[in-house]
Amino acid sequence: MNSVRKLPARYGAFVTPLILSGLMTLIVSGISTLRVLGPTPAFRQGWPGAWGLSWLIAFPVLLLALPVARRLTAMLVAPAG
Repeated sequence: MNSVRKLPARYGAFVTPLILSGLMTLIVSGISTLRVLGPTPAFRQGWPGAWGLSWLIAFPVLLLALPVARRLTAMLVAPAG
């Protein structure tokens, strides 16, 4: 009884980098912003903008870098089975 509508499989190549870049930039921008501003109200105000800019850059970069990373991984790791 799964009533959640899912995207077609062909969108997986874009959804995975979208989620991955979002999570990674959330964590990295949070750590970076906290390090610079400390746990202050300025941190809570500055982090969303830092995250948004990071994600805006990271998503297209990840779309370009992921095929290269897959090829390099295939060169370094033996196939399963």
